[in-house]
Amino acid sequence: MEMPDPTGGFVALLGLKFDEVSGEKVVIRWEVRPELHQPFGIQHGGVYCSVVETAASIGGALWLGDKGQVVGVSNQTDFLRAVREGELTAVGTPIHRGRSQQLWQVEITDADGRLVSRGQVRLQNLTAA
Repeated sequence: MEMPDPTGGFVALLGLKFDEVSGEKVVIRWEVRPELHQPFGIQHGGVYCSVVETAASIGGALWLGDKGQVVGVSNQTDFLRAVREGELTAVGTPIHRGRSQQLWQVEITDADGRLVSRGQVRLQNLTAA
């Protein structure tokens, strides 16, 4: 199965840039900008959740490859530091990859290397019976 192009749609609206993409690691960068703020002028938590889900899903799908597809079944994301502006970087790596599920961790840091958000996504591997 061919991996769909992950750079359009919602990913494009968020302005995500992919620096590294493999079944072992996914690195995504984006610029915090006013249209991604919540009403109090800081990065919206939904953006963090979306980036965590994106990194995990792409990495998990690449690892599973032609054996099937992955779908997210759980996304747990913590918001640790408020960010108003600047570039953020997300790094996703697998914690567990099994026959039926995968668990990926994603850490998001600011330009000074400070952890601003951390999440994990459990993926279900959908394979042919």
